[in-house]
Amino acid sequence: MTYRVCFVCTGNICRSPMAEHVFRARVEEAGLGGAVEVDSAGTGGWHEGEGADPRTVAVLTEHGYPSAHTARQFRASWFAALDLVIALDEGHLRELRRLARTPDEAAKIRLLRSYDPAAGDALDVPDPYYGGREGFEECLRMTEAASEGLLAAVRAGLRAGTTGDEIEERTL
Repeated sequence: MTYRVCFVCTGNICRSPMAEHVFRARVEEAGLGGAVEVDSAGTGGWHEGEGADPRTVAVLTEHGYPSAHTARQFRASWFAALDLVIALDEGHLRELRRLARTPDEAAKIRLLRSYDPAAGDALDVPDPYYGGREGFEECLRMTEAASEGLLAAVRAGLRAGTTGDEIEERTL
């Protein structure tokens, strides 16, 4: 069984590629690379075919993460092949739920920071695009903090052979 996770932000050049690379590193560190596929996309196609924002690349590289990336837009047809679709903020969550064609597809969508117990009610990862480097560093910190809880949920799903929506019901 391969478990598939896709992170989604606006243009797929800042937050979602950062989350993709951080979570993939956690998956590899846990020895689950052959069992979990990690990807990312944007709600819009403005940057399709482009690399990640240079500030995202710099922050990832400086913290020891790979950064190779090509932006793409999320497609509703992908829901069938995914176990979890991880939105980076409430706007992405709403857009993804609008794209979901069935209740089962909508049940696969979660906010990244819902996996971070320290996040409280602040579940959005702020968009760093229009700010300075500190916003990208903050995005990395939030992503790393949530990745541990997400990894635990995915691990539980792999052990139980369950889908993403079943995992969510048990862990949150």
